[in-house]
Amino acid sequence: MNDIRVIDMRIQPGDSGFLIDDSETAILCDSGFGFTGFALADKIRNYLGGRPLDYIFLTHSHYDHALGSAYVLESYPDAKVVAGVHAAAAFAKEKVIQSMKRLDNNVARERGIGEYEFLGGNLRTDIAVEDGDMIHAGDMSFRAVALPGHTKCSVAFYEEKRKLLLSCESLGLYDAKQTIIPAFLTGVQVTFDSIDKAQKLKVDRLLLPHEGILNEEQTAFYMNNIRKKTEEAVEFILERLRKGIPDEKIIEDFRLTYRHGGFVETYPEEAMDLNTSIMIRLVRKELL
Repeated sequence: MNDIRVIDMRIQPGDSGFLIDDSETAILCDSGFGFTGFALADKIRNYLGGRPLDYIFLTHSHYDHALGSAYVLESYPDAKVVAGVHAAAAFAKEKVIQSMKRLDNNVARERGIGEYEFLGGNLRTDIAVEDGDMIHAGDMSFRAVALPGHTKCSVAFYEEKRKLLLSCESLGLYDAKQTIIPAFLTGVQVTFDSIDKAQKLKVDRLLLPHEGILNEEQTAFYMNNIRKKTEEAVEFILERLRKGIPDEKIIEDFRLTYRHGGFVETYPEEAMDLNTSIMIRLVRKELL
């Protein structure tokens, strides 16, 4: 069984792209922003040399995870793009593509980047997976694990032989220390169901989309604490709602409590506030 290397391919803070490589087969897990897509392709090429990129795994359809794949495919047209069935459907909707373009443009401008070629219309899915489907990639075999919560289309990929989980944001965000932030945008209970499902897997190494590969100690902490930390965050919101505190104040309190350390660079304030507003709405709907 070949050893797996996980190489950080991220170009800008806040994007997500990691290469999974066993020296024979190369998989890009998520692909970051669109405006960094060509730079990502160059970075992959510098690492792989003349070797092909075999697969691109997309954990969900958000612009900061999926858009870069359209640019990478310009250099690696034979790479097979793997995404959940719901993500594949999203990529076919013009409304979704235009929303991704707007959000990508906003971040690009914030980073001082002007005009760039937008290739979002070239997004594609070659293999649309459902829960339990297997992807055999050389010596590696990944099982698709549907984990709705962050989005309806969220999916993780589990390599059972190596106890490696390529996670998705339904399991939250992590600063590689003590802070775990939930990011449920479709439902509270469905997120807890996905956490419970993930915790039943035997996981020694965890790849988190915006953080990278965790060591065994960090992985154990994360897998043992994601439900507890998510419950605490839900209660944080629920307690304030019960007191009649305005949403704007809850959003501010949540940001001041959770957005520190590495999150200041990787989790843009605007994105966090938007996600928090959605979580408040879901907590109000499901738990009040």
